[in-house]
Amino acid sequence: MSTTFDYHNDLVVNPAPRCPCMLVLDASSSMNGSRIDELNRGVSQFISELKSDDVAASSVEIGVVTFGHQVEQVQPLTCVDDIIDVGRVDACGMTPMGEAVELAIQKLEARKQQYQQNGVSYYQPWLVLMTDGEPNDHWQAAAQKLKNLAQTKKMVVLCIGIGEDANLSLLSEFTALPPKQLYGLKFKEFFVWLSQSMMRVSASTPGDSIRLPSTQSWDSLDI
Repeated sequence: MSTTFDYHNDLVVNPAPRCPCMLVLDASSSMNGSRIDELNRGVSQFISELKSDDVAASSVEIGVVTFGHQVEQVQPLTCVDDIIDVGRVDACGMTPMGEAVELAIQKLEARKQQYQQNGVSYYQPWLVLMTDGEPNDHWQAAAQKLKNLAQTKKMVVLCIGIGEDANLSLLSEFTALPPKQLYGLKFKEFFVWLSQSMMRVSASTPGDSIRLPSTQSWDSLDI
């Protein structure tokens, strides 16, 4: 789904500060139908909007990990400007959420090491976990690791429950921020919000506090 990318060469050619954002997306059977269709459209729109912003396009890096019949990194962390096609995510299988979170953390930590080795500054990494169900694997250790990273401000962790039946109480085990609920099929509104947030971050100085846009277009509560 994604192209092979020379990370080292990228950091030499483009030394702009990086803002890595890993999307961890539920691709289990319960997402089949309109939910997975809207999710795919939302991800494509997200990348297109970031490409339209010159600063974000060269600073924001997007990666995608999916979890369904298997856990897979379908898009390595890559500058938005260099992403050609993430490819379609199809819904099938169970919900190995813990394994997916563990993989996403590993990839973000490895990318941070590459920034450091190449003298490239970076913003606090983001991990966005989106699911309509509950994990069916051994998820507790991964959840605690992710929550610790959020609490120590080493990672911005957003957990998004899809639909009215999403278990927000369980999702709270993964993050220091209250989980948010995506009502209806407002994937477009969510990804517009996320792209605006990434633009604000990439236009700031690493380490600065950022005021994020309102979430009221897709959630009943504001972040």
